Formats: sequence, C-alpha cells, structure tokens
Amino acid sequence: MNISVVVPVFNGGSSLPELVSRLQPVLQRLCENYELILVNDGSEDGSWETITRLTAEHAWICGIDLMRNYGQHNALLCGIRTARHEVVVTLDDDLQHPPEEIPKLVDKLAEGYDVVYGIPEKKQHGLWRKLVSLLSRWMLRSTLGSKVPHDFSAFRALRTRTRDAFEQYRSPFVSIDVLLTWASTRFASIKVRHDSRQFGVSTYTFRKLVSYVPLITGFSALPLRFASLAGFGFTIFGFFVLVYVVGRYFILGGSMPGFPFLASIISIFSGVQLFALGVIGEYLAQMHFRTMDRPMYTIRSTTRS
Repeated sequence: MNISVVVPVFNGGSSLPELVSRLQPVLQRLCENYELILVNDGSEDGSWETITRLTAEHAWICGIDLMRNYGQHNALLCGIRTARHEVVVTLDDDLQHPPEEIPKLVDKLAEGYDVVYGIPEKKQHGLWRKLVSLLSRWMLRSTLGSKVPHDFSAFRALRTRTRDAFEQYRSPFVSIDVLLTWASTRFASIKVRHDSRQFGVSTYTFRKLVSYVPLITGFSALPLRFASLAGFGFTIFGFFVLVYVVGRYFILGGSMPGFPFLASIISIFSGVQLFALGVIGEYLAQMHFRTMDRPMYTIRSTTRS
C-alpha cells in the first residue's frame, strides 16, 4: 500500500522542515513508495521558498504553488488530484496532526473502509476555534443528513480511487468531506493524538463559519425546502387569523381593534417573504458563479527533484 501525503500550506513555512523530518521515517516503515505533496495556498511568509528548498533536497517531495489563496479545501483537492499512489493521507501544516499517528489511519483503512478520519482524543484548540468547528460541522450534518459522517477532521486517509466520483466537479465552492460522500459510504473514524500548536496562529474566524453558507446551498436543497415550509406555515397562520377576524366581526359585530396587531402581522409575513427571497438569492448566486466558470484553483508552478 503506497501512500501520497497531501498538506495544504498557508503561512506554514516555519513548520515544514520539522514536518518532513518526522514524516519520512513514518512513511519508510509504512510503505515502499511514498510522496509528500505540499500545496502552497497563497502564503505570504516565504513558504514557497521553503517548499522549493525541500523539493531540491528530497526526491519524494512535490511542491505546487497556487496563483493565490483559494482556501484549504481547494488546495486539498488540487493535491488529491495530483497524488500518484493508491492511498492519500491529508493533514495540516502546523503539526497539530502528528505524523506518527498516520499508521493508525492506514491500518483502519485496510479493514475495508474507503475513508478514515483521525478524531482528536483531546483537541488542543482555543475556545473560538472549537466553537467555529462545532457549528460548521453541525451545519453540514444538519443539511446533508446521513450523507456526512458523524465525525470528520482534516486528518484523514482515503483511497485515491474515490476521487473518480468528483473528477468532473468544477465549482469554486469545495468541501472535500462532502465530495467524498459522493464516492462511498464506507467511512470510519479512530482516535488519534492531537498536539498543541507550536507554529503560527489559527486563521479560523467568524468569516470561516459564514463561508459554509454557500457550501450548504451548493450541495443541498434543504434551505429551499425550509423556506417553502416557513411560507406554508405562515400562510396557514394567516388563514386562521382571517377566520378569527371574520368570526369576531359576525359574532361581536365589530372589527379587530388595534393598529399594533395589524402591524405585527404585516411584519411577520414581510420577514418570511424576505427570508425566502434571500434563500432563493443564495441559489441564484450559486448558479451565477458556476456559469462564470471560475476555477477552483490555478497552479503557478510545480516543482520536483
């Protein structure tokens, strides 16, 4: 079982030499043929110079320099499509995913699974990072239901042939975890060590969480169905309000008094209409971006020894 390791790099130049020194003995014990694909995702700290130096020193390392920052999952997709071996392992560049834990993922994969996630025994993240991660996963699972594994992380091992299922995928909005559900339902997870951050700072922000909205509308029709149900529910509510007003008029001989009541009803219905229009707008935006044929990534250069 030969292995390709894919690492998206964003301002992670300081950690790469240690990553390589720890990764090589692990791969040497694990398989005969292996490679490391470092995808520079628009770094601003000289990461590409470090990658170029490492590829010159090690024949088993491949460096890919993207034209700009496209995002972690876009960079991962680029690396996965470049992989030459039958198993791909993905991990972050900050060494919070210990390379020494890779054998656990590969052994679990050998049991017949197509994708195995390394779930931290204890996450060494700050409170905000944990909150963003928790909410983003909840949003994906709520939208895609059973199609998405219950536990997933950026530390994963997968069979390279799974990429055949999304070979023709061309949208600029990429979620590797969702694309993998197009290929297989054989998912598994295993507990792994998770180290504290030694290099750089976390880039997870509220903007990262908001970025999941186009991913959800891009892979599911659930928001549209929710908007439809909301509209239907408030239509029923409005019908009962009408029945109440008409019944009061005939029974008590007078109309419903009070402007605040009428203003509240109008506000509710206006809010539902605007919400539904917003959801439809998200889907129209998805169609617009796809018709623009925006690239998922553009490669500036590739380097190997």
